[in-house]
Amino acid sequence: MYAILDIETTGGQYNEEGITEIAIYKFDGHEVVDQFISLVNPEKPIQPFVVKLTGINNAMLRSAPKFYEVAKRIIEITEGTIVVAHNASFDYRILQTEFRRLGYDFKKQTLCTVELSKKLIPDQASYSLGKLVRALGIPMADRHRASGDALATVKLFKMLLAKDVEKEILKSFVKTEIKSGMSPKLLDIVENLPSKTGIYYIHNEKGDLIYIGKSKNIKKRVNQHFTGTNSKSKKIQRDVFAVTFEETGSELIALLKESEEIKINKPIYNRAQRKSIFQYALYQHKNEEGYIALTIEKADGRKKEITSFTTLQEGKNALFKITEKYNLCQKVNGLYDTKNGCFQYKIKECNGACLGKENVETYNERVFDFIEESSFENNNMIVVDRGRSFEERSAVLIESGVYKGYCFFDLNYQITNVDILKNIIIPMQHNRDVKTIIQSYLRKNKASKIITF
Repeated sequence: MYAILDIETTGGQYNEEGITEIAIYKFDGHEVVDQFISLVNPEKPIQPFVVKLTGINNAMLRSAPKFYEVAKRIIEITEGTIVVAHNASFDYRILQTEFRRLGYDFKKQTLCTVELSKKLIPDQASYSLGKLVRALGIPMADRHRASGDALATVKLFKMLLAKDVEKEILKSFVKTEIKSGMSPKLLDIVENLPSKTGIYYIHNEKGDLIYIGKSKNIKKRVNQHFTGTNSKSKKIQRDVFAVTFEETGSELIALLKESEEIKINKPIYNRAQRKSIFQYALYQHKNEEGYIALTIEKADGRKKEITSFTTLQEGKNALFKITEKYNLCQKVNGLYDTKNGCFQYKIKECNGACLGKENVETYNERVFDFIEESSFENNNMIVVDRGRSFEERSAVLIESGVYKGYCFFDLNYQITNVDILKNIIIPMQHNRDVKTIIQSYLRKNKASKIITF
């Protein structure tokens, strides 16, 4: 759990400031599960420049509770959490000072969204909260009020969690949970997982990642690991201490994240997926008659492929569908072994390329149509799909045929404004695997919308 907070103060000399307002959102990594917002009577006057900045004046605070009256609630909501704030050293110092005056030692692990942003969203003009969230297209209300600033920090932190492909934030969170003596019972672990689309991370007792997986139903898939009898399942059951997850809503983003994060983190039980999982590819070549034949072969990095597949059978199944959809010839594509016409020709679904009866240029035009539609080389496009909630959408950015990354958004201008889109995008590596994942997803027409630019 995270306690994402913001504090407004009276201003004044170092360690003599008083709290005028506090907002705390308890965040489980996915959604806000509790919140506490209150004005606080600091029992001292507010500096005039702070009144102008926040709009909070002395008259507003006369009937507000004093800090000792809200201290218990602050302890309750932050219990067992990591404190997160924009410029965390300031907010944490102010809280510690107030608690020290009451004779209570307030100690928490902290995370600073300024430092995280500098690492995960580099090259920004400013890292002040207002300017940063504006550059990222994050909506913000009540600037310089605790509730507005804390809520904007929640949205920023959610974005930072997604951008943290090396999972440093996640690992530190799991290590904190382990220190607090979290129970590793398998049943308890499964009970706390959602039946939603996303990525799940299996950790050992040290908090290290031992397996990364994706599923359209995280709870069901992890339960299969915990009840499986094969060698890998038994090793996972033996070593698991915690399972964390990240909802994606979109199956495409789950596939892309899984591919990237396995290569970066190299979990011990993902050995097979550290290298490319697409061992077969679709190639084109002209046959003796001049027709362009499409064939499935063992992947060869020296040859230019159209797309690729995990198994030979998956490739053949796809080629049958392509042949049918584009009215191509099964014999030319090596799917029907005969010296005469192919079966499709007999039922009048092939124009006779198998017997040399169709004009070569006309046939090849349809093959080129397929290649152009299935490839996104030199294309600039945004693949829009479902998000993690009803209001949210996801976007995958492809620029000049290269996969740049993905993001989540809830306002249209965040993707129609390319500068904002490039700020909120979570950068990813373009490689053969991701190209195939995107091609396969689009081939199955699963995306809700494609925007070209």
